[in-house]
Amino acid sequence: MLVAGFPAGSFAANCYIVAPAAGEECVIIDPGQDAVAGIEEILREHRLKPVAALLTHGHIDHVWSVAPVCGAKDIPAFVHPGDRDLLTDPAKGLSLQAGQQLFGGITLSEPDDVRELTDGAVLELAGLSLTVDHAPGHTPGSVTFRTPPAGDVPDVMFSGDLLFAGSIGRTDLPGGSYEQILASLSRVCLTLPEETAVLPGHGGQTTIGRERATNPFLADLVPADGPHKGF
Repeated sequence: MLVAGFPAGSFAANCYIVAPAAGEECVIIDPGQDAVAGIEEILREHRLKPVAALLTHGHIDHVWSVAPVCGAKDIPAFVHPGDRDLLTDPAKGLSLQAGQQLFGGITLSEPDDVRELTDGAVLELAGLSLTVDHAPGHTPGSVTFRTPPAGDVPDVMFSGDLLFAGSIGRTDLPGGSYEQILASLSRVCLTLPEETAVLPGHGGQTTIGRERATNPFLADLVPADGPHKGF
């Protein structure tokens, strides 16, 4: 599997391009601020053809470029219904003071083709199999995308802003919940094999095992009953 990525814009939100191999179809995960040029560079370098844009959640640093990317490539965007309204009203996901404009009054629009994600769905796209896990807490519609192991390559989870190396997503913005994010971490993350690679929405790559051993937010959590029970 080919995974290429870069931190997009001033928020440094990780945008990932995922394909079975070079020269194949691919998906784009979280095309954030000023992501178009970086996406185009990766597509050219690896001779990739995008077929969909996948959104881990609706915060503006992860969806800023989704409409122009989908429009230019004529591809659908996938988002959980809990966050769909943030595609056109990004200020709803931020704590703005009365009368305060978002980035000078920026307006966003939905892509022409938006498809809603459901918990446990398996997306068969670009020769990839991606399992969707609803993981609220950072936002109501936060999800992760997970690929199965292939040969010597372990599971890979694109965790969005659920889990970072050494930390977890913030819960103090509208729609956030600390209790919910702990429940999501317990159900979605801690039930995965320790060798699972975690590619987060910000910062560097980690593994479930490393976070289980060192992440202070996971110290008192135990795996919950969920789709991965049996680890």
